[in-house]
Amino acid sequence: MKAVTEDQLYLDYIHQTGDCIFPLHTSISLFLLSYCDCKSFSVFLVSPNETATNSPLADKVLTEDLDICFIKRGQLPLLVQSCSLPAIVEKDGRFCRAGLAVVLRQIVHKTYEADPSKEDILELLGFKKTCLKACAEVSEWTRLCEISIPLAVENFLQVSPDRRQSIPEEILQLEKKLGEPVRVHNDDKIRRQKVQQQKTFVKESNNDISSQEENVIDVWEPCGADLELRVALSKLTLQNIQGATSREPSHIRKMKTSELPQLEHVFAEGLYFTLADVVLFPCIYHFFDFSKNNHLSISQLPLISAWYQRVQEVPGIKRAAAKWNMQMCQYVGASSLSDEHLQNISTASDKSEEELEDAHFIGGPRPTMTKLMENGIEAKFSPHPCASWVLDWDNLPAAVNPGKGKMSSDRALRKQQQLNNLVALVTKLAKPGDMIVDFCSGGGHVGIVLAHILPSCQVILVENKELSLVRAKERSDELRLNNVWFLQANMDYFKGVFNIGVALHACGVATDMVIERCVKVHAAFVVSPCCYGFIQNTAKFAFPQSHQFKEVLSYKEHMVLCRFADQTAVQLSPERRQIGKCCMGLVDLDRAWSAEKSNYSVQVISMEPETCSPKNNLIVGVPI
Repeated sequence: MKAVTEDQLYLDYIHQTGDCIFPLHTSISLFLLSYCDCKSFSVFLVSPNETATNSPLADKVLTEDLDICFIKRGQLPLLVQSCSLPAIVEKDGRFCRAGLAVVLRQIVHKTYEADPSKEDILELLGFKKTCLKACAEVSEWTRLCEISIPLAVENFLQVSPDRRQSIPEEILQLEKKLGEPVRVHNDDKIRRQKVQQQKTFVKESNNDISSQEENVIDVWEPCGADLELRVALSKLTLQNIQGATSREPSHIRKMKTSELPQLEHVFAEGLYFTLADVVLFPCIYHFFDFSKNNHLSISQLPLISAWYQRVQEVPGIKRAAAKWNMQMCQYVGASSLSDEHLQNISTASDKSEEELEDAHFIGGPRPTMTKLMENGIEAKFSPHPCASWVLDWDNLPAAVNPGKGKMSSDRALRKQQQLNNLVALVTKLAKPGDMIVDFCSGGGHVGIVLAHILPSCQVILVENKELSLVRAKERSDELRLNNVWFLQANMDYFKGVFNIGVALHACGVATDMVIERCVKVHAAFVVSPCCYGFIQNTAKFAFPQSHQFKEVLSYKEHMVLCRFADQTAVQLSPERRQIGKCCMGLVDLDRAWSAEKSNYSVQVISMEPETCSPKNNLIVGVPI
């Protein structure tokens, strides 16, 4: 491999057909590099086998603009071997970003960092720079763009003709999304401008001006999304709309928000061209191109067809497509999906919730708790195995001790107490040479402490928020730790083998994801749950999870426990906090029993002292 002089971008390379490199995640990543004209990375295409052969397409198209090398999977850095590709590794080799959305956002940031005049590239991240920032585990939109559509198109292109459906369900979901009303910042003002554009006033010839104002006749012209197009194009060219600052007539200003027309989609996320459009464009291009060559109808996709036509006209898309020798064509969808068909396109979680609806449901936590008690199920808390164990915080370096940071003294004390609990349990489980993964690591409060006090162990911090992980790395650098690595990624993209998983206040289903990941590699876990109210059925999890709870509670009844488990704040009455604590215990008991079916010994423990956090439960699992 080449000497490391810049950040490295690693992409899977399975095979190629025409101008399409598989997997599509790789095609999308390379397309964005071309769109951004980004040369900040050494690019490695990774062969799944031990033979790395140069690609004719890559030689012809990509090497003109990119520094590319073909490598074997065994040549990947160890940290990258623990991740799903695509992945970016900083040149020091200790900080890795993995997963399509995270990698694409980093490409945008690095492009702008190298050339701050490229404001149009930074605009791809959208309002507040949040485009595709939410995890696919919790955001249906991120999941659709990052996972569902690329995989659906990939499968569509490769499946045998006799098994191929006409249009993948995920593509139909995108069609439905493009038909939904647009919600954007300051949309009230734009919607009033749309009224002004759409309305014409028919004046009666025999009336004076005052009577004309009293007898306004509204005529709605079929001008479609003309205003939305002008707003979108002005954003693309970083210009203001001419006359957009003029004040609307009084009758328009007085209109209620509910009376205003909805805004129509111009691009995937609404009015403005974003990273989501760049992600979707190669997928839809290959889908449409294949459909055309195989005489498949796309008449059910009028909105995607219109979107595709608009995206083709974006200058950056034109340039990138030309580099890839993409043959642009016009595709016009002849008809729209029926309302009935659109209503049938729904997420798995929506369907499962409807299926689990209990017609005899009685609200509130007490009936649900009573129902469980009648079936012999009560919250169980095991004694803390090392309740008196504490770190010598006063003699720890400032970069380890939260009490020497910017926290208030009270909050720092509570954080130290929380860490005492987790570190004590992990230390009890750890052996020299163990790999410990700090999931949902945030700024590294748990992981940095573990790396410092367990120098014979290796520690990986996994966190989706970049700024938090950057702070953790700064603390590690200050301590000169050489046994800790950093991975910015959604949890699903970490595929490594490890011995102990730990998480402090993993929010909602993140707790279940940590436990699932640990069980998959037969690792011990110490997890502190949080945000029980955010628990809901997802593509991966259906609640309740254990067969004991499933036999007694419906999904809706279990959600009552989750909602009331969040009622533990100190300002609430003691009785209400006690109910909240009981609900926390029941939700975590369901999690514990679910893990036990995978040959684990699992305990639910309360932190000591319980006042260190309203969310003071610990779920501790050890493989048998």
